[in-house]
Amino acid sequence: MAVNLSKNGPALTAAFKEVVDEKSNTNWALFTYEGNSNDIRLAEKGDGGLEELVEELNSGKVMYAFCRVQDPNSGLPKYVLINWTGEGVKDARKGICANHVSSMANFLKGAHVTINARGDEDVEPEAIMQKVAKASGANYSFHKEAPSRFQDSGPQGPVGSVYQKTNAMSEIKKTNKDNFWAQAEKEEEKRRQEERHKADEERQKMEKERKDREAKEAMQRDKRDKERATQIDQQKKYQQQQDTESKDQEKPRVEAASLISQRAVNPREMFKQRERGITPSDSDVPSAAPASPQPEEAPAANSYVQETAYEKPAQPPVEENNLYEVTPDETPDRGTCARALYDYQAADDTEISFDPDDMITGIEMIDEGWWRGFSPDGHFGMFPANYVELI
Repeated sequence: MAVNLSKNGPALTAAFKEVVDEKSNTNWALFTYEGNSNDIRLAEKGDGGLEELVEELNSGKVMYAFCRVQDPNSGLPKYVLINWTGEGVKDARKGICANHVSSMANFLKGAHVTINARGDEDVEPEAIMQKVAKASGANYSFHKEAPSRFQDSGPQGPVGSVYQKTNAMSEIKKTNKDNFWAQAEKEEEKRRQEERHKADEERQKMEKERKDREAKEAMQRDKRDKERATQIDQQKKYQQQQDTESKDQEKPRVEAASLISQRAVNPREMFKQRERGITPSDSDVPSAAPASPQPEEAPAANSYVQETAYEKPAQPPVEENNLYEVTPDETPDRGTCARALYDYQAADDTEISFDPDDMITGIEMIDEGWWRGFSPDGHFGMFPANYVELI
């Protein structure tokens, strides 16, 4: 993860400018991280030079120091950058911070000498000043000796040498240090690759799960749609069947009502006149029968009506109130019979009621649309002809 220099940017920039400003007393600044984050903050600054700076380095932290020193050869200001990784820092943290060295070098630009340090022996002020002198010694010697190059300076002393004895331990430490940073960078790169690979696998897994889930939901949705369509079709067929049955059951009633409304003679009135022994004439026949005939006033209780439909020689006259209360046992001959196709409820006492499959006996076909006969309960009266089937 990249280093963050923007969070505390103003404080970091101000400290850096103080160090590079030759008129400022501040000649060093020390930077470190906020906890385990990658945010850089200013740890400390001062004017005591390298001796004061090295005292602030913490063996348990990763720190970056920027110091202004005076070149021992030229007396000019030089700048030293120290990348400090304490021996107590965990290896994982070292690997992460190893990628921040270049970013900090770009921020603390202008350093003449860069030192990667892990212990106190790497930041000895004398050793650092020697490296500063080496960094500018050649150019300084040329400019210093140029004015007296062709002048006679008298007897010359013995020729000096720049040879320095090699310190094996120092070279080994430097090599190990370089190897450490190289290895840390490789491990960090390997870790990033593994994280990218793991993230790709996780993303592919989630994508596959999403596609499987969408396919399953689509199948369930199609199944529900088909079931709903099937239910709708069944409901439509059932409704059509019910409508057809209702029409079939209503058709005979409509036909009967049509016949009743279209007949020229009211058979019920004609039947009553016959019961009274009166022959209806054309003048007595009404031009059109009412849709729902009202029962007429009943005759007097003591009056008798002669039954004309069934001539029984030995049958005495009966009262009109008992005219229709003739039982099948009293009718030796059942006469014409029919089976009821539908149920019918009598409108008054001149009609009979019956249920489907009931037997109607002693039928007289007095009219095209209205007959009369005995119901199963022995009541004698009129009924619609198209509600029964002759046997």
